[in-house]
Amino acid sequence: MDLANGEVMVEIKDLYKSFNGNTVLDGVSFNVTEAENMIVFGRSGTGKSVLLKCMIRLMEPDAGSVFIQGKDVLKLDLKELNDLRKDIGFLFQGAALYDSMSVRENLEFPLIRNFDLDRKEIDERVHFVLEAVSLLEAIDKMPSELSGGMKKRIGLARSIITKPKLMLYDEPTTGLDPITSKEISALITDLQHALKMTSIVVTHDLLCAKIIADRAIILDGGKIVKEGSINDLTTSNDPLLKNFFSDEIIETNGSLK
Repeated sequence: MDLANGEVMVEIKDLYKSFNGNTVLDGVSFNVTEAENMIVFGRSGTGKSVLLKCMIRLMEPDAGSVFIQGKDVLKLDLKELNDLRKDIGFLFQGAALYDSMSVRENLEFPLIRNFDLDRKEIDERVHFVLEAVSLLEAIDKMPSELSGGMKKRIGLARSIITKPKLMLYDEPTTGLDPITSKEISALITDLQHALKMTSIVVTHDLLCAKIIADRAIILDGGKIVKEGSINDLTTSNDPLLKNFFSDEIIETNGSLK
């Protein structure tokens, strides 16, 4: 991908966030171009999820700027912010399905709440995203009837049903076995190519990153300490990177613990 010729979709500059005097984000700055898949690496507690939440103001940062599609997110009023969020999909760690709703109802919910669509178009979108994640047969199941991998797929389907221009993934493969993790990662890549979405993926799963990433950054101590392609980062002789990825392989492969 020729990033030099891509339009900037996300621009983060000097982002800060602290909790009770503990600095979590310490001047984070980076750009993501249109249709790029950006991976955010970092050990637990390094602010990866906080970064995503600050980007769309589920949390308010202490300082800095966030521009998405050229809009200054931190200066938008509530209506403007909600309008922007319609173009953004967010896959939470636990899929965040509504337990009392069927798969169909979970998928319909964001459409009914945020868009003025007729019944035919709603049904078409529900069927389209379920076919995209290979779970059309689960349309009338309840979340309690789904496996962990199926819940992730339905969560992903719900995230893309609004046809977002930007997708934010918070640990999309956490808790999944290696085979399912690989399938979810490949699915994310397929959808990104098919829908031409820009994606930011928070993960510590190196296999997932190798499948998905165009580029990656590493957060440590609230700062971006390294940036580059997955190949460049994982093959570097830099002691920090060698130590980081050695720890990640051990963390994500139970047989090595």
